[in-house]
Formats: sequence, structure tokens, C-alpha cells
Amino acid sequence: MSNSWLLMTNDDGIEAKPLQLLVVELLSRGHKVAVLAPSDNHSATGMKLSIGKPLGVRERKDISSELSNETDDLRMFELDGTPCDTIITALDGGLEQLMPGIDVKMVISGINIGPNLSQDTYHSGTIAAAREAGLYGMPALALSWSSFSEDGIEKSIGASITVIESCLELLPEKPANLKRPHVDVSSPHLSDWPKESSKSWSQDPVSALITAFQHGELILNVNIPPDWNGKYATTRLGMRWYRGAVAFDEEKETSTFTIGASSIDYDPVERGDCDADIAGFSSITCLPSWPVMHPLALDERLLSWCLENSTEMPIWLYK
Repeated sequence: MSNSWLLMTNDDGIEAKPLQLLVVELLSRGHKVAVLAPSDNHSATGMKLSIGKPLGVRERKDISSELSNETDDLRMFELDGTPCDTIITALDGGLEQLMPGIDVKMVISGINIGPNLSQDTYHSGTIAAAREAGLYGMPALALSWSSFSEDGIEKSIGASITVIESCLELLPEKPANLKRPHVDVSSPHLSDWPKESSKSWSQDPVSALITAFQHGELILNVNIPPDWNGKYATTRLGMRWYRGAVAFDEEKETSTFTIGASSIDYDPVERGDCDADIAGFSSITCLPSWPVMHPLALDERLLSWCLENSTEMPIWLYK
């Protein structure tokens, strides 16, 4: 029997309903699930880390026993830290101490309440956790329900499961490059920057994209709209703008500013994630884990090829 587990986290906290709903569904489909999530809400914290601060960790048997009778296939822990803290803690030795001998096959971050589209990808704690897993060489995806209301959230579960299980079919039982014991900067899927792309992936772009996902150089960002039409769209980042983001209170003795947004505008972008979301599609965006100047950055032409040759889900998920 496989000893591979799925590692789950989020930024809304371990008691968030969407995370728990997805846990229950994954268990019902025979998956083993380990959760290490923040003890409270850390939305929009990006890749914030709690440097040098001791972080408490506790097992939440009260939640796991409510979610499943098969507690051998579910363990839930909370950490007094950020989403990225949970991933570093789990992958850099913490999970081995908490659950000795297990292998994690993939990281799932979410399901988040609220969209993570366009520039949200820079602020989102949900995506930050998936990206942190990618930096550690772990396959990962981020899931978001693009509404701030939980009404109808159940429909996001089926949409998420399809993507999750499509990813799992492409993965070995043990991660191919966890904590990066070997680094090959000549891999076909990586960028030649600052040189012009050599397109060394061009003979087999699908395999290059699968390798990028298996090794954590590519993560998936999935957004499910409340009026989901049952279909998926492979997207790029779109353009949306938060207007009136700062409210100023002059009534208090000390002036205070509150950051939020009174409205959100968007500009149409061909194949944009915002555009797909508005049209009722579940948006799937292939995101590079590393910035363009890093030796492990994805070849931008490979990402472009993926977008151009994908219709619903990314083409490499169909292999």
C-alpha cells in the first residue's frame, strides 16, 4: 500500500470551511491527507515568514475526528504562523517529526475564500504557500473560490478534485526533487536568460512542462467562479485594479488608514484569468515559481507554448 500523502494548507486558517470540505472529499476518494495550516487567518500576507520566532504547533484531533472516522488517513495540525511558515515547517523536517515515515506527493493550498487573480498572485497567502512548496522542489497548486461569500462553495469541490487528480496521475509516489538534492540548470524547461531562448524543449514540450511541475518550477493557480459553467480555461494573468483602496478616518485622535477597496475594475485581456472568471470558467494559470532572472526560472517561450496550445485544462495535464 502506498504511504504517499497529500499535504494541505491555506491562509484562512485550519478551521476554514472550504479546506475542511475538500479534506472530506479527498478522504472519500481514498487519499491520505496531512494538514498543517495556520491557526488563524493570514490572508494577503504573501510570502511573509516569522523569522527567529518560535511557532507553536498543535494537533487538532477535535477537527479530524469530526471530519472522518478513518483517522489513520487524516492528521491535522495548526501552526502559529503564516502560510509560508507552514510549508517550510512541514517540508524542512517538521512533518517527519510529527508523522515519521510518510512521503508527501503534492501540496494543495486552499480552497481560499475570495479570488486570487491578476496582481492578487503577489499578495495571496494561498499562492505564496504553493510557491514556497515549489521552491522546495515540491509539486503544488493553489485553489480559490472567486467569491467572498461561502454560498455555493460546495461546487468548488468537484472542480478542484478534477484538477488535483489530473495532477496526481503525473506524479511519482515520492517527489522527484524534494529539497533539491540535485540541480540541473541545463534542463530543457528552464530559461537561458540572459541569452535568447534556445527552445531546447521544442522536441517534447509536454514532457518539459510535466517535469517543470514535478520539480516545482511550475505551480498551478486555480480560481473557481460561483457561477461555474462546468468548464475550465487555461489562462495567463489578467488585469484588475483596486480603486479607492485606502479609507482615512479623521475622527480619531490619531489618524488611521484602512486598506481595502471600494471597487474593482478590470481591463480585458485575451486568455486572461479575470476574463475567464467573469465568463464562468474555472481559470487554471501556470505560474513560474522562480523569477525570470533566477537560474531555475521557466523558459517564457515554453509557458507561451502551453497557453497557445491549451484549450480547457493545460495540455500537459491530459498526458
